[in-house]
Amino acid sequence: MIDIKEDFQQLIRNREWKVVKRMINEYEAFQIAEIIEELPPSVNVILFRLLSRQQAKETFQHLSHDKQEEIIESLAQNAQLITTLLNDLDPDDRTAFFEELPGEITQRFIQLLSAEERKIATQLLGYPEDSIGRLMTPEYVAVKPHYSVEESLEHIRKYGRDSETLNVIYVVDDDMRLIDDIRIKEIILASPGQTISSIMDHRFVALNATDDQEVAIGVFRDHDRVALPVTDTKGVLLGIVTFDDVMDVAEEESTEDFHKFGSIQDAIFNPLKIRLLNLYKKRIVWLSILVFMNVFSGAAIASFENVIESVVALVFFLPLLIDSGGNAGAQSATLMIRALAVGDVELKDWLRLFGREFLVALLLGITMAFAVALVASFRAPEIMLVVMITMVLTVLTGSLVGMLLPFIFTRLRLDPATASAPLITSIADICGVLIYFSIASWFFGI
Repeated sequence: MIDIKEDFQQLIRNREWKVVKRMINEYEAFQIAEIIEELPPSVNVILFRLLSRQQAKETFQHLSHDKQEEIIESLAQNAQLITTLLNDLDPDDRTAFFEELPGEITQRFIQLLSAEERKIATQLLGYPEDSIGRLMTPEYVAVKPHYSVEESLEHIRKYGRDSETLNVIYVVDDDMRLIDDIRIKEIILASPGQTISSIMDHRFVALNATDDQEVAIGVFRDHDRVALPVTDTKGVLLGIVTFDDVMDVAEEESTEDFHKFGSIQDAIFNPLKIRLLNLYKKRIVWLSILVFMNVFSGAAIASFENVIESVVALVFFLPLLIDSGGNAGAQSATLMIRALAVGDVELKDWLRLFGREFLVALLLGITMAFAVALVASFRAPEIMLVVMITMVLTVLTGSLVGMLLPFIFTRLRLDPATASAPLITSIADICGVLIYFSIASWFFGI
């Protein structure tokens, strides 16, 4: 990528426009976007302006929001270029771009759209933030049930060019209420004289425009579809949401969850732009709490000084055992936070999940116990049984704590992501120390 970037910069400096355009045609839109991301502003806008209209549209969709803004600002001197670009963008991608801009700038750009595109943009931006309505595109193909297969194919050829996807064709009544969806394969394989109603099965899944986008993630996960229709409360077909759009949302949600998982409360912020004092405030609270919690680990170790003095070999395995409990807990919490975030599980499922986690953690603990026993057999065979029992119990404890904390936080109406890895690790450390030396005391009769 570095060599390619340098090649383009050199060609642009030498004003070899024909060579640049020929080279651009050898790359896909996402590859061109990667190149533009790496180029300085003075060069990337020139490269962008050399793209064909279709290339510009597709490449712009793959750029980061910061780079999109940079390109728009650079094109500001040519209103016609901006107007063409904004009108060419798919409605859902344009909506995503508008949502990140200040309101007054969004309104200015909306005025550059054609009457038809302005109506679509205003409609999509009118839905609640993070709703499916903001995510959908009104570019789909719909047919009527009385159409013949031959008429339907002609209709698809006529209106399908700008459709987001042609894998699924939607069937609506005279009031545009959704009746069914049919895979294009079924239409192609049917006899030309058959009517659409004869190949309908009236089994379809639809999203509501006002539902949260996370609902769409769950529905796509449960149904094998490349696109899903979006309706209003009366069942009128408004648009569609594609699998690609939902995957973008799922990625954003995952990023948000894992940003929070690191004990940073605000999901997304730029560490280069945020004020140092604010960055300090966001991190100091949890770290301070964990300092005091870790004091208990030290106190627990101090209370078993006589055990440690009697069996010094115990110290060698202490970090390994408590780290294993913390790692198991962090792993379990990660899975639970993710499952709660995307709607895979609900609060009422905690007991059933507790039972499943207990069995899985027990198997994990036993497996790890045999692994640590192998080490102990060479290092300190006299404490091998103590180490094995401790490993099983610490992994079991860490996993169950990691699984329960997200549910407890959610129940208390706190952000479940605040059950962060450091918190779980601290709890697992304290429990691990108590379990380890208590078993050792009992085993050696100290």
